[in-house]
Amino acid sequence: MKTDFHRLFQYTAWADQRTLSALQEAPAAQAEALPLLAHLFAAEHVWLSRLRHEEPRHAVWPALDLDQCAALAAENEAGYIAFVGQLQEEQLATSVQYRNSQRQEFVTSVHDILMQVLLHGPYHRGQIAKIIGQTGGQSINTDFITFARETDYRS
Repeated sequence: MKTDFHRLFQYTAWADQRTLSALQEAPAAQAEALPLLAHLFAAEHVWLSRLRHEEPRHAVWPALDLDQCAALAAENEAGYIAFVGQLQEEQLATSVQYRNSQRQEFVTSVHDILMQVLLHGPYHRGQIAKIIGQTGGQSINTDFITFARETDYRS
């Protein structure tokens, strides 16, 4: 499972970067899509902070510009690769206690938090791709199979 998570977080970083680049090249889409991109990266950051038992520096819906999004995306990529890299298989079942943005308390397994991060991104990347296309920009393909075809990964 750890190997799968490592690969899926490589995919997430790849897809995040493609989405960021596409939005940088589509100024007409930025007013509508930038808040979604900032949310996507901030949510990744918030979940990583919870996994590390740290206080997040960003709200779930922050106002970030493209440069701030790029910096946060790079930080998230390094953080998740490091987190998964040091993770032991048995730690996937470990529970994490945290408060959500409405201050409600929850307890969730590391496994389920990682899955949340991985499955949350495609939803917003799809929204952003649609906005880019509707505003005359070049929509970007962030499908996992495209990542698999374009990267040289041996399982």
